[in-house]
Amino acid sequence: MLSDARPPRVRRFRLGWLPVSLAAAFCAICLIAALAAPWIAPFDEAEMVGMPWQPPDATFWLGTDQLGRDMLTRIIYGARTSIGLSFAIVTLAFAIGMSLGLFAVTLGGWVDQLISRAVDLFMSLPPLVLALLAISITGTSLVTLTVIAALLAALRVFRLTRSLGLDIASREFVDVARLRGDSTWSIMRHEILPNAAVPLIAEFGLRFVFAFLFVASLSFLGLGVQPPTADWGGMVRENVGAFNYGHMSPLIPAGFIALLAISVNLLGDWFVEKRGKM
Repeated sequence: MLSDARPPRVRRFRLGWLPVSLAAAFCAICLIAALAAPWIAPFDEAEMVGMPWQPPDATFWLGTDQLGRDMLTRIIYGARTSIGLSFAIVTLAFAIGMSLGLFAVTLGGWVDQLISRAVDLFMSLPPLVLALLAISITGTSLVTLTVIAALLAALRVFRLTRSLGLDIASREFVDVARLRGDSTWSIMRHEILPNAAVPLIAEFGLRFVFAFLFVASLSFLGLGVQPPTADWGGMVRENVGAFNYGHMSPLIPAGFIALLAISVNLLGDWFVEKRGKM
């Protein structure tokens, strides 16, 4: 006898307005700090204004670091360095990865195989090892760091773009565009890219978080942004000795790193959820 009982409904997790609003507010604060750092910071980025690891007070809201520099000032300038560098890395990574992915899908054949096998080769190696090897050869300038991190991120962007493009390229409207005599550039721009925009935008946010944490990790190891330039990952490394004296100074930049990563992830999930309802 067949049962007419309906299967239980699977309840989808939905992001509430409060965490999304808090995430958006924190991202907005960090963005304002990054853009307006010279005007809103209380002191100069490298100015020594107090004693080392001075506790928070009315003058130094977050205390001072190991050299007596204002932590709040360093956090504000560090936002400009960390966010700006991560955004530049992701933008360059998408420019490279999306272009190669779209060309591979549109042209197909040996072009697709050549690019895909080269990407598979580099993706089989640990990204941090590749970055450390490249930095040890070329140095630790901001340009070098940006290019190396962008190339590593472009590998993942290529795989996603190619995967999306293969599905879109097999649809009828792409075949019609080819029969119509449209150029490769026209097919990429008007047929494939618009239909892959939503997942690529979501991936942009995810790649930003990975780039942000990657830069922070390299700075913590002393191979990323070099002092006296403020960087949140470097600030954790510089102040780690404060734990020996009972100060919690390293937790301040570490907390900003964690909060920004979580906030961007929340906003990315919210965007995908909203687009899925449309």
